[in-house]
Amino acid sequence: MLTNSILSWSVVVGSLLLMMAYEGRVYWIGKRHPERTARYANARLRMQWVAAMSSQPGFEVVAVQALRNTLMSATISASTAALAVMGTVSLAGSSLAGKFVLGAPDEMLHISLQAVLVMTLFASYVCSAMAMRHYGHASFIMSMPISSPERAAFTGAAVTHVHRAGLLYSWGLRLFLMVAPIVVGILHPLAMPVVTVLLLVALHFFDKPAALEVE
Repeated sequence: MLTNSILSWSVVVGSLLLMMAYEGRVYWIGKRHPERTARYANARLRMQWVAAMSSQPGFEVVAVQALRNTLMSATISASTAALAVMGTVSLAGSSLAGKFVLGAPDEMLHISLQAVLVMTLFASYVCSAMAMRHYGHASFIMSMPISSPERAAFTGAAVTHVHRAGLLYSWGLRLFLMVAPIVVGILHPLAMPVVTVLLLVALHFFDKPAALEVE
């Protein structure tokens, strides 16, 4: 029994470390070669989009509509994550509140994964909600007439808001996808590494920039 518990803890911790290592690798590559990862390549595209829209009079409505579409996407992600958090807390709240004490290793692993699941879903909600906030600020700025001095003064802020909103939305979606191996780990810890590898394979293709896919 003790051997099985150690094995279960090992594969769960290994799966979590594998996901962290993958994200660290993507971050390392993105900082040095932004064109090789979709996250950073798309961030550069969004910043250039703001600059282009800020130099073309008469496109204020088009810019706001584009931002509104992305804002709605972030709203859907935040709402889904919030509902998932409430559902998870309703189902596992009593366990988290009353059983997180020193006990059987298998029970501790189960409760720990439930806690990680709640935190991951909540982090996904926070990232999506913050993306909504930044998209909202950018919409106010991009709706100003291009010829106005206020628009010129806040164009840099619009670039920053759109840049941060895109990254936060991306993290909100990624965290939501990472729920899959955690849920599998709760049901059967030994199956968690398999689902983790499948998720990382999917994220690998997800992280490819559009230009590389065309080639």
